[in-house]
Amino acid sequence: MLTEIHKAIDALYPEMVDIRRHLHQYPELSFQEYQTAQYITNFYDKLEIPYQKEVGGNGVIATLKGGKPGKTIALRADFDALPIQDEKDVPYKSKVDGVMHACGHDGHTATLLTLAKVMKSYQKELSGTIVFLHQHAEEYAPGGAKPMIEAGALEGVDAVFGTHLWATTPLGTIQSAKDVLMAGADRFEITIQGQGGHGAYPHETKDSIVIGAQLISQLQQITSRRIDPLETVVLTIGIFEAGNAFNVIADTAKLVGTVRYLNTDIQDQVIEEMEKIIKGVCIANECTYSFDYIKGYPPVINHAKEVELVLHEARKIPDVHQIEEIIPVMGGEDFAYYLQERPGAYFFTGAEKEGNHYPHHHPHFDFDERAMPIAAKTLISTYFAYQQDI
Repeated sequence: MLTEIHKAIDALYPEMVDIRRHLHQYPELSFQEYQTAQYITNFYDKLEIPYQKEVGGNGVIATLKGGKPGKTIALRADFDALPIQDEKDVPYKSKVDGVMHACGHDGHTATLLTLAKVMKSYQKELSGTIVFLHQHAEEYAPGGAKPMIEAGALEGVDAVFGTHLWATTPLGTIQSAKDVLMAGADRFEITIQGQGGHGAYPHETKDSIVIGAQLISQLQQITSRRIDPLETVVLTIGIFEAGNAFNVIADTAKLVGTVRYLNTDIQDQVIEEMEKIIKGVCIANECTYSFDYIKGYPPVINHAKEVELVLHEARKIPDVHQIEEIIPVMGGEDFAYYLQERPGAYFFTGAEKEGNHYPHHHPHFDFDERAMPIAAKTLISTYFAYQQDI
């Protein structure tokens, strides 16, 4: 039956592409994915697969109960977009100004919807239950995974699997890790309150820009001089805002950035060191400050047995040419929350597009759509293997 299912996935590839391109043209930001959620529910209405909507927000959960007893396994896809202007010159370019699917979530959704359509035809022969978990708001913490779980998304679920179309990895590659796959991702904001004044009389001011520059320099020393070099951590300042005139010394400055880590003990150490440095620099410069550290998604920690199952099944798929166990990447993902609650695995499906080597979250981002059926085949092959093996 699995061979037939794989052939059916290939047969629906044109429809899969149509779904992806439609979604690509009409992206919606995190927590605002109302039309996308409606599109998903309309699709399940036509398939006559029961679903729940507005799960933890804009989440949608469809359930296909097989004709034979077995495990209940959730397969997850996210469907939000990013606040990026689409600069690609393609027919399916985003029609929404300043919003773009720049991370492949349109492809994730198209993959899962098409897989649901295929599996509906095999419902009577199916052992167990497939939960098609369509998650909103992956891109922006607190994210959609946690509220969906709190709303009962994993009730009765034995295991959960998901994949990310990975546009920086060659087509036909499946990658994962048997422990930490992706980093924890936090956000912070620092506001420095100095004392502004005329640019000609700096001695009468507390220059927030100079103080902010000192902070940036010293904060970078946390990773290079205060953390064990065998640990992995990133501290990046992405925004530095201050001033509004060339001859005025700014009284306030704002720094916004991110911390990425693999070890929660290191996360705690980074926060402690940041507080020391910010306080010390501001005391030395006789200014005040506010420091807001927002803990985001925890690291994505896979379960070894489930990862081995994914990789074992992927090896059997003719479209897959390379299987790789990789070191962690420093991107974040709220799939981490599912893995804290249930056994499972997250993996990357290579989707590098010839002639387009732009990374995720780039205005020219795109992926090879032939990766979508590979993702679908790997997910459903893992489903069948889990029914038999666990």
